Amino acid sequence: MRKRRGILGNQRGLTLVELVVAFTILMTLSAMALPMARFRVRREKERELRVALVDIRKAVDKYKDMADRNELGQIKLGTDGYPETLEILVEGVKIPGPQDKKIKFLRRIPRDPFNKTTDWGKRSTQDDSKSQSWGGQNVFDVYSKTMEKAPDGTAYSEWD
Repeated sequence: MRKRRGILGNQRGLTLVELVVAFTILMTLSAMALPMARFRVRREKERELRVALVDIRKAVDKYKDMADRNELGQIKLGTDGYPETLEILVEGVKIPGPQDKKIKFLRRIPRDPFNKTTDWGKRSTQDDSKSQSWGGQNVFDVYSKTMEKAPDGTAYSEWD
C-alpha cells in the first residue's frame, strides 16, 4: 500500500491568496516610494536653482565691483556699471592696458533646472524688484522664468 501524504502533499508554488498578499504589499511599498522620489527630485532641482542663482549673482557683483574701480575701462552710459547681458560675463571683457588681457566672470551661463534652458529672467537697476519684464539697460538681477511654486507657496521666480 502507498502512503498518503497530507492534503497539500509535496505541492510547490504559491497559492492565489499568497500572490494577492505579496502583490498588495508591493503596491503599498511602491505607492509610498513614489512621492518620496518626487520630493527628492524637486529638492535637487531647488538646490540646483539656488546654486545657479548664487553663481550668476556673484559674477554680476564681481563685474560691478571691477567697473566701479575703473578696471574694465570706460563703462557704457546707462548701465550703471552692470553688465549689459549675461553673455558678456561668459565672453569676457578686455582689460585696458599694455597686455591684451581678457577677464571672464562665468565659464558658462548656468542652466535653469526647472526650464532646462539658460534663458533667465533679468531685471535692470531701473526695473521694479518684482518686475517680470526686463528694461534692457543692464543686468542687475536674475530669476527663474518657471511658473512653478515651492512647497511653501512662494514662486521660484521670487527666490533670492
